[in-house]
Amino acid sequence: MRIFLAAVAVASTSCSAFAPRSRFGIRGGELFSTTEAKTEAATDKPPVHLGWTVDKIDSVPETLVKPGDGPEGNYPMRSKMEKMLRQGQIAITKAIQEIDGGAEFQEDCWTRPSGGGGMSRVLKDGKVWEKAGVNLSVVYGSMPPEALQAATERGVNRAKGMAPGEKVPFFACGLSCVMHPKNPFCPTMHFNYRYFETDGGVWWFGGGTDITPAYVNEEDMKHFHGTYKEVCDKHDSKFYPEFKAWADRYFAITHRNETRGLGGIFFDDLNDRDPEKIFAFAEEALNSVVPAYGPIIQKHMNDPFTEQQKQWQLMRRGRYVEFNLVYDRGTIFGLKTGGRIESILMSLPETARWEYDFHPEPGSPEADLIDACRHPREWV
Repeated sequence: MRIFLAAVAVASTSCSAFAPRSRFGIRGGELFSTTEAKTEAATDKPPVHLGWTVDKIDSVPETLVKPGDGPEGNYPMRSKMEKMLRQGQIAITKAIQEIDGGAEFQEDCWTRPSGGGGMSRVLKDGKVWEKAGVNLSVVYGSMPPEALQAATERGVNRAKGMAPGEKVPFFACGLSCVMHPKNPFCPTMHFNYRYFETDGGVWWFGGGTDITPAYVNEEDMKHFHGTYKEVCDKHDSKFYPEFKAWADRYFAITHRNETRGLGGIFFDDLNDRDPEKIFAFAEEALNSVVPAYGPIIQKHMNDPFTEQQKQWQLMRRGRYVEFNLVYDRGTIFGLKTGGRIESILMSLPETARWEYDFHPEPGSPEADLIDACRHPREWV
């Protein structure tokens, strides 16, 4: 859900993710790897720090985007994206805080002398959510080859032609969120929407929203996926099947042979049409977070549960941690470049559990979730 602090992460976390991708497919309902990562001689190289410093500030600036900063590019789109994401951050945190009815979001703001900055909103120990964070960031900088390779799949090929020590100027703006509820029947949710530019006029959008329950509820999944299918269909009938399958591939925990959760939509490197059209899609997808997720939480937040069910939720959170620390591109990118660690790791739950060689009882609700994570299902 990361280099753009958590906003293009996090990344999340988060969400929000910019580490090199592995390819996966579905064969006979099974998740399988279609390529093997190239291995190189192991070296103990230190992180590639970009030389950024962060200054915490007391008031929220009107904008973090300044014309003339960063590489030559689409300055109006940069400002438009920041404004849209900030409005989304305010609206989503307001709605979530109202549902929680206990804790309030606390906001931290920071700027960078080199340009840009961010605003993090975090809710802790609420009535409904153990932890919920929504991070906005605007970042200007120059990426070395190592960072460019981790930023996007396109960067892998582009970095091959770079001279040693060469850096690529870039701009990034994103909003990332992860929410971990207390009740085992309330799913975790993650989203990330971002806009990226590098020198030479290269630009793209990325993002998506996904859901990670501890228990399968068909009605909930039909509602969540149905909401995003409706959004996708308004913009392109190919979006939902493509982005749903992309989410199933991207959120794969390969060492477990299962997905992190039950998917949603995920897209990256999207620049195949007018940027205004992609912006409109990203805006509607972001504005659909609460309608897709809120009713599910309200439906289950007071459900009774056993200690055994709570322990199962914590074990599934362990899987969430494994994905975010081992595979998530945003986490890897942020750690490689010395980003703001509180934002990079905002996506992690406060509590998680690992139990040695645990296998759910065949035919149990827990076993059904494992099956759904190993054999991605069509919900709508």
